[in-house]
Amino acid sequence: MVAGDGFDRYRPSPVGEMLRDRPPMVRELPLFDPDLAPAEPGPLFVDWLVQAFEAGVLDPQVMTLSTVDADGVPDARALVLRDVDAAEGTWVFAGEADSPKGRQLALSPMAALSVYWPPLGRQVRVRGAVEAAPPGVSADEFRGRSPGAKVSSLVGRQSEPLGSLAAYDLAADEAQLLLETDPELVAAGHTVYTLRAAEVEFWQGDPGRRHVRLRYTRTGPGIGRAAWTSTLLWP
Repeated sequence: MVAGDGFDRYRPSPVGEMLRDRPPMVRELPLFDPDLAPAEPGPLFVDWLVQAFEAGVLDPQVMTLSTVDADGVPDARALVLRDVDAAEGTWVFAGEADSPKGRQLALSPMAALSVYWPPLGRQVRVRGAVEAAPPGVSADEFRGRSPGAKVSSLVGRQSEPLGSLAAYDLAADEAQLLLETDPELVAAGHTVYTLRAAEVEFWQGDPGRRHVRLRYTRTGPGIGRAAWTSTLLWP
């Protein structure tokens, strides 16, 4: 599309034409009856996650974490969801304290998590305050990780400039030796984070665009029905 050139109508680029000719969700999708939804968002999320695994969705546990930097500029990246406490309404992930996301969370401990499962046409959005776990909890979580994940964390220097892939391979070999020497070794900056949801929105897509949106809002510190209200939203 060309802007400010005297044209008064939208003209899609070749990319825009390609996207226009491939409308999303033109397939059979599951139904979602909000009247049958539970009183809290945690159990519904777990149910949808299990259904995503059963439907063969690739990496359904991968979510997008959105934060803001010191200048208030938004940032986002995909990461692995580590756990969900359905009763508490908390979502758990992990990362390096000295990574961009770790530094951003230290400055502004608020974040959003979002996930989209295309085969099911389902999206979930979670927003709330983030808290870093005590060092002992983070260490225990690290020890339960795969060898490859441990090596990657031990290499560290996430998002710093890398001279070559060979330089990473050398650092990874060194980290592997350290881990073989001390299997209980924990990456110094490894941190488990818990996002305590203030809002959770469930979005069920529909081929006819009659999407169903249900938003849960936390109304109190307690656990259970009294802690949440749910609202149906216009698509």
